[in-house]
Amino acid sequence: MLDRFVTPVIKPLLTPIVKQLDKWNVHPDKITLIGFVIGLLAVPLLANQLWIPALVMISLNRILDGLDGALARYQEKSSDAGGYLDICVDFLFYAAIPLGFALADPSTNALPAAVLLSVFIGTGSSFLAFAIPAEKLNLPRPQFANKSFYFLNGLTEGTETIAFFVAFCLWPAYFPEIAYSFAFLGAITILTRIHGGYQTLKNNTQEQKVK
Repeated sequence: MLDRFVTPVIKPLLTPIVKQLDKWNVHPDKITLIGFVIGLLAVPLLANQLWIPALVMISLNRILDGLDGALARYQEKSSDAGGYLDICVDFLFYAAIPLGFALADPSTNALPAAVLLSVFIGTGSSFLAFAIPAEKLNLPRPQFANKSFYFLNGLTEGTETIAFFVAFCLWPAYFPEIAYSFAFLGAITILTRIHGGYQTLKNNTQEQKVK
């Protein structure tokens, strides 16, 4: 929901770093993989209840996730392969964070983490499944023109996910309550995306048949 507002604000802040990385001839895919490895380092830190160091790893992962796409566009190296790699490691990272909290306190956190992971599957599949026919129908994507995949708007997107991850680390004792709240909002996203995606594809398919 907030991605469309946050992205234009962050983009200028990344520009100086992107220019420096370009001077060093760094490939965007390397940034993607480095960010992924750093993000996974949060899992053992979370498992050992080192909340603030884990938050640092999560933050670095998100910064690098923004840099890889910006660098690819700056170097004119945007590609389907790079977009595919980025989305794959993003989903693995997102799934790893609730796992880290489950490992930290299985008796308290395992169930809310499992519920949250189930919702992550729903939110992810609801827009990735939409991307295939959307590409086939050549649907416009004005709000996410630089994305490699077609995105359906939702109540919980990247910005909201990171906000909840930060909340998890700052208030770990309330992980179950925060996780269930996030899962509830994510469930709304799933329902609205499925409905919106279905109607969009149905209407555009009918329009193309008429043409």
